[in-house]
Amino acid sequence: MSDPTARPTLEPMPADWRTALAIVAHPDDLEYGTAAAIASWTDEGRSVSYLLATRGEAGIDTMDPRRAAPVREGEQRAAAAVVGVESVEFLGLADGTIEYGPALRRELALAIRRHRPELVITVNHHDTWPGGRVWNTPDHRAVGRAALDAAADAGNRWIFPEPGLAPWDGVRWVAVSGSPYPTHAVAAGPGLERAIASLLEHRSYIAALTGRDPREYARELLAGAAAAEGAMFGGVAAVAFELFPR
Repeated sequence: MSDPTARPTLEPMPADWRTALAIVAHPDDLEYGTAAAIASWTDEGRSVSYLLATRGEAGIDTMDPRRAAPVREGEQRAAAAVVGVESVEFLGLADGTIEYGPALRRELALAIRRHRPELVITVNHHDTWPGGRVWNTPDHRAVGRAALDAAADAGNRWIFPEPGLAPWDGVRWVAVSGSPYPTHAVAAGPGLERAIASLLEHRSYIAALTGRDPREYARELLAGAAAAEGAMFGGVAAVAFELFPR
């Protein structure tokens, strides 16, 4: 009889792709775990671009959103550069109030048509985080679900037609980070150190979040997550994803 508490054994992430688009809700969503994989991929010569639905203006309790928006945007661009990502776009949707629906799907589908990725990366769209006891935020759920749908929408010329923008049916996978149901993983490798440095670029956010030393905080968090996910990947520090083939 199988053990219902046993953790899954993760498969290696596909490696036969060249371009990826990461679609998330907020600045820092990619730095809390996914950036180690992205650093490893860009080191291999792959192209990764970022699309953020919001500027994260509601994410710092001690900072007015009008001031926080440009601060968080700047920190996100700096964080992306650390892991080799040059293209960072913001849709400018209102932080905390994103709604799933055709309007959001359209924005994401058009972005996919512009970037023409083989791999789409997004953040956990499920109701809870791993462990099942922490409720996920509405923004994460809405953007994650819309990204999964937009990967198909982008390839259908009759859905969200846009003059001068051809359909793109070349998305081969959607990879969801932070999922309670991981299926695949990529070794963090040297990318882990770059991921820690990338998270540290969110200095304003981290300062408001914790009174701990930022370097200790970032290293403990990311190294701990990589070790936990690596326990399902042959004991090698890793970043896990729930992979949806298309």
